[in-house]
Amino acid sequence: MKAFSSGEHFPQLFAGLVVLSGSLVISAFIGSEAIREVKQANDLLVVTGSAKRPIRSDYIIVRLAVSSQDSTAQAAYQNLKRQTEQIKTYLQDQQVPDDAITLSSIQNYAIPERTLNGRETGQILSYRLTQRIEIRSDDVERYTELAQQANELINQGINLVSEPPEYLYTKLSQLRIEMVAEATKDAKARAEAIASSTGNRVGTVRSAKTGVFQITSRNSTDVSDYGIYDTSSLEKDITAVVSVKFGMEPGNR
Repeated sequence: MKAFSSGEHFPQLFAGLVVLSGSLVISAFIGSEAIREVKQANDLLVVTGSAKRPIRSDYIIVRLAVSSQDSTAQAAYQNLKRQTEQIKTYLQDQQVPDDAITLSSIQNYAIPERTLNGRETGQILSYRLTQRIEIRSDDVERYTELAQQANELINQGINLVSEPPEYLYTKLSQLRIEMVAEATKDAKARAEAIASSTGNRVGTVRSAKTGVFQITSRNSTDVSDYGIYDTSSLEKDITAVVSVKFGMEPGNR
């Protein structure tokens, strides 16, 4: 058997040490990078910013309903037709354009005859017909007044029900963009105030999440996780909320 001298073992030992030292360097580099990445991931500041603006509704929907009830469907229909024509004449006198008025299909409901204990006898007691009328316009002030005055038709023998007007705002798409920008600026201002108090400074935006919009009556404190769109008020407030993650950087010392 051939014997190896200590001189022959040295190159192999040296090569092993080189490989080991290289592995330690690589491991140290990977470890330092991991620590740096963890540090960067933890150097975040999550801030919520908000923006609020008053808005005035620029579109209105007025809904009226007229009904008639009689022992036969034919009689109920004739009565309903007469009342509907009176309403249409009234709206023409108020100079409401035809293209602003929409008439729904007539709803017909048969009212069954019942015994004293509430059981149906199988006979029809009467028929109730309902006609709904909808008026849409961007002349909010005028049709708000019309909705209030329409109840005068009751004095003319019309079985009228006037629902509260529905107020809408038609420029929400552009306004939402502006509100998100304002809310983001507010978030950055808050982040800078927090960072300066800790001796740091705000870095780049890592992520941002827009919350739901709250459109409420003026000065309302109502809030919903699903958002609110108040249609009962002419004057409204719109509130936007944005959650922003900022990177944090050491301040100048």
